[in-house]
Amino acid sequence: MNVPSRRVALTGMLFALALALSFLEGMIPFPVPVPGVKLGLSNIVVMYCVYGMGAGQAYLLGVLKALFVLMTRGMSGALLSLSGGLLSITVMVLLRRFLSKDDCYTATSIGGAVAHNVGQLACAALLLGGGIFFWYYLPVLAAVGVLVGTLTAVLLRNVLPALARIRSGPWADG
Repeated sequence: MNVPSRRVALTGMLFALALALSFLEGMIPFPVPVPGVKLGLSNIVVMYCVYGMGAGQAYLLGVLKALFVLMTRGMSGALLSLSGGLLSITVMVLLRRFLSKDDCYTATSIGGAVAHNVGQLACAALLLGGGIFFWYYLPVLAAVGVLVGTLTAVLLRNVLPALARIRSGPWADG
């Protein structure tokens, strides 16, 4: 996929899909009484970008998501989104390079989810001046990151065929 207009169109569709999944996620009641915990459904799309389009597109999607959060939830939300998203993408890109294909999706997803939580926690500590007290919350967020990362990997495996059809749709070069 090296035609620029196709790449832009696909990135736009994936961004829209990530936003739709975030909206859907907000409608699903999450039965965990832990503040800040989300399913992270839009990370399915980010992982697809890491694997199917490369690191550059994944980072672009992460920045676009943070800009959308800026417009809808303000500066603090955008900084949290950006810090968690960029650290998550960096960890996923590194894990993708160093892991075998067999255990790649699950480990990459878990690494990305935990890194996202660490990035957001570090940003919150800087913004609110909480220092060391924020890090007491890290084990809880790490455990949740493992669970949510595993779920994201399972969902990615199940939606890969649909995402592949989007990428090679009727507008693709044949």
